[in-house]
Amino acid sequence: MATKIEQPKIPSILEEGTFGEVNHDEELQIMNCMITGDHVIDRELDHVIVSKVIFKKVTFTNATFPRIDMVDVIFDNCNLANVSFHEGLIHRVTFKECKLMGTDFSEATLGNVSFASCKGNLSSFVDARLKQVNFLQTSLQGANFHHTLFSKVGFSNCDLHDANFYETSLTGVDISTCTFERIHLDLECLEGCSVSPEQAIGFAKLLGVKVVE
Repeated sequence: MATKIEQPKIPSILEEGTFGEVNHDEELQIMNCMITGDHVIDRELDHVIVSKVIFKKVTFTNATFPRIDMVDVIFDNCNLANVSFHEGLIHRVTFKECKLMGTDFSEATLGNVSFASCKGNLSSFVDARLKQVNFLQTSLQGANFHHTLFSKVGFSNCDLHDANFYETSLTGVDISTCTFERIHLDLECLEGCSVSPEQAIGFAKLLGVKVVE
């Protein structure tokens, strides 16, 4: 089930911009612009500030943005595969129909963030803090949520096959509309998690309970 979150606050009029305008000799920031169809290659920017920006059909290749500070940002149909947002601060950000395979959000703080119709297989949220975050119709096969802190996190119609939730409390989390054949978690962390009847049978079998069907 989805949780209520704040949407990005984007000005009605934005200037056209490019990621190439950012360099190490100036303050690292991108603000109040729309970047369309850009291809960002071999960029490593530490603590770049991104605010009130729309990225549309932008491809990032071999890009690393540790400690990025993002607020009021929309990624629309972008390729962010294997991009690193390690230790980032990500607030009021929407990822819509994006490729997020292998994207690294480890140790990041996400608040009021939505992932809608994205491909996030093998993405990493290890040791991250997620508050008011929605995953909507998103593929998260093999995603790693190890030791992740959840607060008001929603999963709606997601593919969680082979996802890792070890050492992550799922109290208050509803995965009843999600699908998976195999999932990795500590059974004690399931307390307070909402599941479907079919999922409940599967978890009961993991506990060694014989389910008569």
